[in-house]
Amino acid sequence: MVVGPSPHLIVGLGNPGPEYERTRHNCGSRVAETLAARFRVRLRLSKLRAMVADVREDALRVLVAKPATYMNESGQAVGALVRFFRIPPELVVVVHDDLDIPLGEVRVKSGGGTAGHNGLESIVAALHTKDFARVRIGIGRPPAGRDPVDWVLGAFGKREEEAIGPAIEIAADAALEIVREGAAAAQNRFNAPRA
Repeated sequence: MVVGPSPHLIVGLGNPGPEYERTRHNCGSRVAETLAARFRVRLRLSKLRAMVADVREDALRVLVAKPATYMNESGQAVGALVRFFRIPPELVVVVHDDLDIPLGEVRVKSGGGTAGHNGLESIVAALHTKDFARVRIGIGRPPAGRDPVDWVLGAFGKREEEAIGPAIEIAADAALEIVREGAAAAQNRFNAPRA
C-alpha cells in the first residue's frame, strides 16, 4: 500500500539494450540516466517493466524511470507505474525525441497530440488521456530519401553528438522545472528563443 501524496513521475523514453544506447530514439533514456546521476541514485529494474529511481528533494518525491519495454510498448511501463503509485496524469512528465524540432533544441509541451510518435501513442492509450507534460528533444528530420524509422534508430554522428549532449542536460533541467514550478513556468523558460 502506497501512503502519502502521489509522487511525480519523469519518464525518459527509449529502447532497452546496448545497441540502442546512443541512437536518436534514446534521448529520453539518456535524460533519465542524467537525472539519476545528478541525484546520485541508481535506476533499478522493478517489477513494473521499468528501471526506476526514487528521488526525494525537500518535500518533493520524484520517480525517475525509463521503460524496460521497447519504445512502441512504453505505455505498458508508464501505465503500470501510474497505477501502482497512484500518480495522476498531471504529475507525469515524458521526455522523448522529436523529429519536428531542430537538432539540439528542447521544447516543453503540456498535453496535445503525439505527432505519430509511437512511444507517446502507447502512453496515451495506457493512460486514456493526452494530458501529461512532455519535454521534447529535437533530433531533426532525416535527409531526403532516408526512412524516418532508420533515422530514429540510427546513432548520432560526432557533430550531432556535440549538439545533443548539451540538449540532454537542458532537457533534464526542463523536466525538473516542470516538477518544481509547473509546465507553464517551464514553457516560459525553455520555449523562449535562445539568444
